[in-house]
Amino acid sequence: MPVIEIRSYRLVPGSRDRFHQLIDQQSLPLMLDWGIDVVDFGPSLHDADGYFLIRAFHDMVTLEVAQAAFYASPAWRNGPREAIVSLIASDSNVVMEMSHDRIEALRNRTIATNGRLPD
Repeated sequence: MPVIEIRSYRLVPGSRDRFHQLIDQQSLPLMLDWGIDVVDFGPSLHDADGYFLIRAFHDMVTLEVAQAAFYASPAWRNGPREAIVSLIASDSNVVMEMSHDRIEALRNRTIATNGRLPD
């Protein structure tokens, strides 16, 4: 069964707009290039220093292999890594099994279409 990972970030106070810009313009394109399925991401509605990232994977093995390769890659390490990590005060992850239908119900359709809603 597929799994999703929900990452919750507590950001350095006042840095959320910059963090979002880095994710949207640098990290997201990298993840998509690496074939990582980004379901949704964005600022928390209840916390000015909160942010979330939801990604889907075929299974736990795929999650572990994809993340190990991505986070070890020169594209990440020499790219936005330092700028992004410097804005994170703390983070936590939750990984759970979820059906394809439930994942699709969570999906932000503008991600895979470069900001355009699909026809």
